[in-house]
Amino acid sequence: MGIFICADLANNLGIDQTIDESIRLLFSYSLLKRGSRDDSFSIHPLVHSWARLRLKSQPQNEIETARKAFEIIASGLSKSDERSTADWVFEQQVMPHINAVMNHIPSQYLSLGTTKIWDEACTLGGVFCRHGRYKQAVELYEPALAGREKVLGVDHPDTLSTVYSMALVLDSQGHYGKALEFYERVLVGEEKALGADHPHTLTTVHSMAIVFDKQGQYEKALEWYERALAGREKALGIDHPHTLNTVNDMASIFDNQGQYEKALEWFERALAGTEKALGVDHPDTLSTVHNMAVVFYNQGQHEKALEWYKRALAGRENALGVDHPDTLTTVHNMASVFDNQGQYEKALEWYGRALAGMEKALGVDHPHTLGTVHNMALVFDKEGQYEKALEWYERVLVGEEKALGVDHPDTLTTVHNMASVFDKQGQHEKALEWYERALAGREKTLGIGHPHTQITLRSLINLYQSTGQTERAQSLQALCRRALATKLIKHGVW
Repeated sequence: MGIFICADLANNLGIDQTIDESIRLLFSYSLLKRGSRDDSFSIHPLVHSWARLRLKSQPQNEIETARKAFEIIASGLSKSDERSTADWVFEQQVMPHINAVMNHIPSQYLSLGTTKIWDEACTLGGVFCRHGRYKQAVELYEPALAGREKVLGVDHPDTLSTVYSMALVLDSQGHYGKALEFYERVLVGEEKALGADHPHTLTTVHSMAIVFDKQGQYEKALEWYERALAGREKALGIDHPHTLNTVNDMASIFDNQGQYEKALEWFERALAGTEKALGVDHPDTLSTVHNMAVVFYNQGQHEKALEWYKRALAGRENALGVDHPDTLTTVHNMASVFDNQGQYEKALEWYGRALAGMEKALGVDHPHTLGTVHNMALVFDKEGQYEKALEWYERVLVGEEKALGVDHPDTLTTVHNMASVFDKQGQHEKALEWYERALAGREKTLGIGHPHTQITLRSLINLYQSTGQTERAQSLQALCRRALATKLIKHGVW
């Protein structure tokens, strides 16, 4: 395991400067070696074992050492809202140290009641959230939130920042209703303290639009995006990166609605702005290039999609590196194009490349990694390799239930797809059981009118009809009609 030494950080934390002498001594006995980069050292396993034994013999020192390590790691991480590739790489490097510290920090430490501890907890919580470790993020955010509410007050900016962070985690976990509750609390506080057009307030408005988008409430999402866009254009200008981010996300809504020409029009606006403001190789610019490829893919223009994906891939490999999650997302999407073209072996090759990179960069249970495993299962399904497809779906399901929870939309998509395989195998009773599970979860999480819920509903109706269970099929058809009527009334076209 590497250790990261920073002289300025050591000074700030009051660490004895004899650390340099200690390092030189360890080097002289070949117990320490410099890493491939100049910012880290590797300690010999014997030194690790000796240190652990010493600490275990002195429990109080073990806790104090873990506390100091917690403080050092948190202080060494970037606090900026603008995340760079270097930040992400550094977080990956120190993740083993964060895990080790968290294993030794007593639970009561985070509830001691000092603002410094809560600041450190939120910093590390942000790292866990960015790397898909949502459960660990919540374990850090919750005591920080409770402490800040008690000491600083419910409307203090630091308290609201923690509420916002909790909302982000809940959104990522698929708990959309609860995420909106937290965002609404932040919004009320920010509007009161900062005003409706403050950039922080508008960021919360934008984030709420994202949740409505994920819920399939596209009109409501557009309404909130438009509010964010108007505010950002006024407060920041039409070419500010945050404004262009809202333009980009509105384009994604039009894509989801099947308004592909309008989506391309808005993506082109975002692309022109980001190229001008940030440059052609900036990650935000490349994200828009990637998103335009998605639209061409959805239009069935596979060759054009590949052309734009290749542009995004070349830029991301150059700007971010071959193993960055954004680069690997483009690799994954290129595999999807080959899959749709019926080039299954090529698709599996590219999915395999994405999977190897994601397992290395993010871990085997990260949602993005599991998404690639899921798509590989889809390819095996299309090839008629049903047992292999189920084997890969089961791997995804175990990971998603652990990382995201049983009612997360991604988990429920896997449940639905497993039901589909059972149906193709002629295991109709098992298929019905799994479709019913998917329907119950999607109705609870997304609502009966969501497109994904409707897909499961139609699959169930067809299967019940084909197996002669007409009574259940008719009851589901009635449910489907009620959902459609509700949707029409909501949109004023009844």
